[in-house]
Amino acid sequence: MIKLIVLDVDGTMTNGQVLYSSSGEELKSFNIKDGMAIKAWNTYLNRSSAIITGRNSTVVKRRADELSITYLIQGEKRKGEALQKIMRDMGITKDEVAIIGDDLNDLSMLPLCTQSFCPSDAVSEMQKRCDEVLKVRGGEGAVREMIEMILHNEDKYDDFVSYWL
Repeated sequence: MIKLIVLDVDGTMTNGQVLYSSSGEELKSFNIKDGMAIKAWNTYLNRSSAIITGRNSTVVKRRADELSITYLIQGEKRKGEALQKIMRDMGITKDEVAIIGDDLNDLSMLPLCTQSFCPSDAVSEMQKRCDEVLKVRGGEGAVREMIEMILHNEDKYDDFVSYWL
């Protein structure tokens, strides 16, 4: 059973664009369907999630708080090392971890999980190395598609749906 999903942000939870307001404030657009699935994963299904991202953003902190993200690591250049620390803290093995990423800085996490996913617009090296190339692009429901695939594989999808019944 997957106990931890690890999420990249730019290009995975978002479409990869970074927008700035005229006052210099960073703006990001998150997919609401991803959010519903992540929130259910964390609260109703009582599993864990981590955001490991190479950039620092107050917007990402806000989104992580909204979704009850268990671990938030920002400004991380060595994502694999950060994931290893989380796994040690949780006492879990790679068989209990799934990740989603889209670019070269996510490659170091791949050997640390049993299931790896990337959006359809991920860089070619990620597409070659991931277990599943998703049907949708980053920021367009890729995280939701990943979570639903995991739950279908574990025969837990009906539990996920029943959260809203």
